[in-house]
Amino acid sequence: MPKIKTKRAAAKRFKMTGTGRLKRAKAYKSHILTKKTTKRKRNLRKAAMTDSTNVKNMKKILPYL
Repeated sequence: MPKIKTKRAAAKRFKMTGTGRLKRAKAYKSHILTKKTTKRKRNLRKAAMTDSTNVKNMKKILPYL
C-alpha cells in the first residue's frame, strides 16, 4: 500500500487538538476591516472547531495529522 500524500494547503490551515478535533481559523479577518466592529474583529481572532459534517473529508486529506 503506497503512502498517502497530505494536502499541504489544508495542513497549513488546520491543527489537531488534544481530544482529536480539528481546529481552524475564522474567515473574514484579512481586509476591509474598517466597517467591521471591534467586537466582531475580536471574535474573529479566536479559533473555531471544524464542523462535524466536514471531518470525514478532512481526515482523508490530512491522513497523518
